[in-house]
Amino acid sequence: MRLLLAEDEKALSKALTAILERNNYSVDAVYDGQAALEYLEADNYDGVILDIMMPKIDGITVLKEIRKKGNLIPVLLLTAKSEVDDKVEGLDAGANDYLAKPFHSKELLARIRAMTRVQTGQTSSILKIGNVTLNRAAFELSTSKGSFRLANKEFQMIELMMSNPGVLISAERFMEKIWGYDSEAEINVVWVYISYLRKKLAALQADIQIKVTRSVGYSLEEIK
Repeated sequence: MRLLLAEDEKALSKALTAILERNNYSVDAVYDGQAALEYLEADNYDGVILDIMMPKIDGITVLKEIRKKGNLIPVLLLTAKSEVDDKVEGLDAGANDYLAKPFHSKELLARIRAMTRVQTGQTSSILKIGNVTLNRAAFELSTSKGSFRLANKEFQMIELMMSNPGVLISAERFMEKIWGYDSEAEINVVWVYISYLRKKLAALQADIQIKVTRSVGYSLEEIK
């Protein structure tokens, strides 16, 4: 799951990015409202963490602009303000949730999970296809034969495929969604992680497999 973090305090932004990446999110960080709007034009995010007090364009204005364009992406507002009027303004502008600084990282993560779950219509942290289960909360891929706790990129790739079974996903889409536009990674890194996942599925005796369609992409298919 890819998030955009718009926070002008660079030390806080760095800390939040580290927390989110440890919890298997991909994060693009920007430091002003203008950059946030530019990044959001790509429509490649599952959620936004948006500070209200930012240079160039404030967070409330950013929120109003994306909602005006019909963008319904989940938005969590961050601010040092905690007055009722500020909360009401943010929620009325279209925010999904609101978190006043300072906050605990566990609450931040819980609120992100809640708002993205509502947006995607998911009611559970468990994904299941065939005899394979992916526990989003524990980052664990399992069958009755055993389990693996997945690393960040592995988890995000299998989550994307299990959320879209049978759908061809190109290497370029994986790069955009998981590594991000600013990544210096080569596109062949996608195949490296696909190989890791195929070996894990084989070790678990999964009845699903990652099918490769040359020059097109990858899809998750049941083994017949």
